[in-house]
Amino acid sequence: MTIQQLKYIVALDEERHFARAAEVCMVTQPGLTIQLKNLEEEIGIKIFDRNKVPLTPTILGTEIINRAKKILREADEIRDFVVNEKNLLEGELKLGIISTLSPYLIPLFIKAMKEAAPKVHFIIREANTGQLMKDLETGALDVVIMATPTGNPNLIEHPIFKEPFVAYLNELHPMANDEFYEMQPGDKTELLLLHHEFCYNAQLLDICGLKTADKIKEQFTYDISSIETLKNLVRAQLGFAIIPQLSILNDSASGFFKPFKEPIPVREISLVVSDSFSKKLLLEKMNEAIWNCLPDSLKKDFAYRKIRWNDSPYFVKSVSKFM
Repeated sequence: MTIQQLKYIVALDEERHFARAAEVCMVTQPGLTIQLKNLEEEIGIKIFDRNKVPLTPTILGTEIINRAKKILREADEIRDFVVNEKNLLEGELKLGIISTLSPYLIPLFIKAMKEAAPKVHFIIREANTGQLMKDLETGALDVVIMATPTGNPNLIEHPIFKEPFVAYLNELHPMANDEFYEMQPGDKTELLLLHHEFCYNAQLLDICGLKTADKIKEQFTYDISSIETLKNLVRAQLGFAIIPQLSILNDSASGFFKPFKEPIPVREISLVVSDSFSKKLLLEKMNEAIWNCLPDSLKKDFAYRKIRWNDSPYFVKSVSKFM
């Protein structure tokens, strides 16, 4: 028994004529007749007396039709409920964000979302990529802002923008006075990475053409997870860093950062949800709010090279140690 079959018998009851009922249901008359026959055979009851003109329901058929009408009304109510839920801009939303983006985007995002969805209460959690993806799949988080693609078939990605990487150099670096940065032989061994940020580190290694972190000099092991700490280490001439462009919004006059030449290495930033997430309008509002609060430099067209992380040998090897 299907909803469509119930619609057919209700239409037949209202029209009392196979041809007119078929027209109302936008189906061929033979098709409607076959579906009625299938339903009657399934339940073992004749719903209509075909020997009477006009077509007349049987006694049990009348009861079945009345129940069908009730079921169809409830189905419509479910449909209306789902539409309302998809368009609801209130309630609680658990939002996760990667720690290499959170300090720079969240202050801008919160201000924009206060205007776009004032009745939504956001619970924001900052964590590394692996933990955020796990929390999405278990339902601990509703939406995550992170670098994509994830390569996870259970997650749906909604790209928002492409964030360029920039080189962060100290004043003694050989390219400190150049307009653009190009990789120098000594930079690869001086590259600073973040502790347990395997997604981010994998992207940096890709940019530098490294498959592992084995060639990086480790006289000191820095157990840090902050881009701001990386920047301070560079200023102290203790290494070389590649960082996301949003992290230098307040450093525009410092002269420590240098853009790459085109095609510029970028990371794709997306809103990521589970395949069961239903609040589509809220997702659209979040996407729009993030885009509108970005600096104009990130909205311009430019030649780029999207840096992946999920298929990186370094990422796969590093994550496997913590599984």
